[in-house]
Amino acid sequence: MTSPDILDRLPDNDANRTWLSHLASLGADIPPVCLPEPARMLDDLLDLAVPHEDIDAIIALAPSQDRNPDAWGLLERIVAVINSRMGEIDNAPTAPDLPGDDPLARYFHVYPLLALKPLVEDWHRQRGIPPDISRRTLADLGRNLAVHRKRFGTGGTSLHQWLQLHFRGAIYQLGRLQFQRWTLGETSGNAIRDAGHPVGPGGFALNVHITDFSGPMRPDLCDASFDRAREFFPTHFPQESFRVAMCHSWLLDPQLGDYLPERSNIIQFQRRFTLVERDQESMNDVAFQFVFGRKASEIDTLPRTSTVQRALIDHVRNGGHWCGGSGWLVL
Repeated sequence: MTSPDILDRLPDNDANRTWLSHLASLGADIPPVCLPEPARMLDDLLDLAVPHEDIDAIIALAPSQDRNPDAWGLLERIVAVINSRMGEIDNAPTAPDLPGDDPLARYFHVYPLLALKPLVEDWHRQRGIPPDISRRTLADLGRNLAVHRKRFGTGGTSLHQWLQLHFRGAIYQLGRLQFQRWTLGETSGNAIRDAGHPVGPGGFALNVHITDFSGPMRPDLCDASFDRAREFFPTHFPQESFRVAMCHSWLLDPQLGDYLPERSNIIQFQRRFTLVERDQESMNDVAFQFVFGRKASEIDTLPRTSTVQRALIDHVRNGGHWCGGSGWLVL
């Protein structure tokens, strides 16, 4: 057990208070954590598609109970909280960052996920999930390390909250798209029910995600992903009836239709969904980071080599904003 000092140094905010409350609900006995030895860690990192330029630092910085008692104590507790929600659909409490601004702090959240890897793989096996789907799902860790470097120019895991979904059985990579086990909120659930479908607020749905560094969103590849989802979830989660899929993304902003041709992959993806609502708040930075790896404030330095790049830049320069949209489709 570690001293409480590391917990006392966490910033006092709503997210950390929620996480600490969930940690307290687990009781005093936190299971020990086991990180793989360097040779095995290398194998795991390669299996998780971790970029080669990050591997040396991750192995060298790996904390231990002796060298980094504070980091190790926080690691144990993060693993315990995430593992306590294994298989659950709703979001787990937001895990705190390791205090500090050194390389270990930037890479810290790789280590809870490494510790969770055998636990979620075992959970997958119990549900009969094929090893190739398990491996490609968890390999989103490597993709998001690459996304972090694309956006910030350094190694790190700024998207670790998103990756918790993969390492507790909530999300799966099925070809070009990812599908998250989810439940409908009031607005989307009422819209789907009002359209005559037997599902409403609180009903099961698949949340569709479009990953970076995954090639074009060709319609045939998206068709294949939806076909796989229709087979995968009834097979491995028969107690959850997924009749509809949802997507919330800047890619569903109908303004894209003013710039992109009807035959473009993005517009054809949009056409799959019935739009429920369009956010009023700007998602400029989200869109620009996905396409360029940079924020909209850097607009004057960004390339204009593709139709999408030109669309994003021209719309903002003309005083517009990109906003998120929520849409649904029947599986």
